[in-house]
Amino acid sequence: MTTPDPIALTQELIRFNTVNPPGNEDQICNYLATILESAGFECRKIEFAPRRMSLVAKIGACSSERKSICFTGHVDVVPLGARSWKHEPFAGVIEDGKLFGRGSSDMKSGVAAFIVAAMKTAQAAKDGSGVSMIITAGEETGCEGAFHLAASQEILEFLGPAGCFVVAEPTANEPLLGHKGAYWLKASTEGITAHGSMPERGDNAFYKLAKAALTLETFTFDTPAHPMMGQGTLNVGTAKAGLNINSVPDAAEMTLDIRTVAGQSHKHIYGCLCKALGPIVKLDTIIDIEGVYTPATDPWMSSVFDCCEKVNGVRPEEKTVSYFTDASALKPAIGNPPTVILGPGQPEMAHQTNEFCYVDKITDATSIFEELITDWHQTGK
Repeated sequence: MTTPDPIALTQELIRFNTVNPPGNEDQICNYLATILESAGFECRKIEFAPRRMSLVAKIGACSSERKSICFTGHVDVVPLGARSWKHEPFAGVIEDGKLFGRGSSDMKSGVAAFIVAAMKTAQAAKDGSGVSMIITAGEETGCEGAFHLAASQEILEFLGPAGCFVVAEPTANEPLLGHKGAYWLKASTEGITAHGSMPERGDNAFYKLAKAALTLETFTFDTPAHPMMGQGTLNVGTAKAGLNINSVPDAAEMTLDIRTVAGQSHKHIYGCLCKALGPIVKLDTIIDIEGVYTPATDPWMSSVFDCCEKVNGVRPEEKTVSYFTDASALKPAIGNPPTVILGPGQPEMAHQTNEFCYVDKITDATSIFEELITDWHQTGK
């Protein structure tokens, strides 16, 4: 098959309705597998639920002795929202240099760009250390596909360890050094129910929870702030207790949204919270996604900055972001390589009505990715 144009491929990917839920990523992954296999890539398809398919692909050595450059991107998208769209959201319309559609920025343009770049450099990768790709389902609902892949020893052995890792989330082609982690917990308390007119006969679970919430209001992390990400944060997002007004609630719960910085141990935070809240509060994990960070002084990251400067015409600033990505699940599984978040999408357009990506950003991203692949093999890493 002829290597597709990255803009046309982005349009094709947008035309697959992969709104999550339900996702239905199987059709788009089957389509991409056909394209990649035509260029000599080996592919594996993995489902974590019916029609919830992820795709991994590789070409070249991809071994411990000759580690690959690895790319990742997700193909599920968020719902459309209640507002009407200027263009049909699954048509991939181009107007005034912008490609419109759900997923145009987040992040089907990034997936298209690295697939085309990998196909263009397939022969060099085949003769060298290789290129690997991880295309996931279910990212928008807690990195479900990525965590499922990371738990599969068969898939990890197929991919081999990576020497460097590109996460093609929307950054407008600016390289980002990392992102915060997400540690979501449910805190619950128990009591004894009684009639609301005789509260002394019961044990109010909500009072216990309220005291715990006030404790969290002044909770501080005992780990030092990260030089770029700052300090972690904690927020009580929801709280509920009781079934009716005239009964003492015998159960209460609240949810905690903790955003951690690179280097913060979630296990340590859990221990600190248990100590602060005491035994009357039970903590259950909802999401456990670690932060990701690679310093700009890392040799490979420095080469990424050089490449982006060459294509973008300006030296990138050192930045991180607060949202999390599939890198949290995948980076440890593929050997903890240096990792950059870098893709053509407009970050401010993610999840927005009338989402779009600038057409020239897709072309530039493809050039950046192609150069990163070529450089990885030429430097003999």
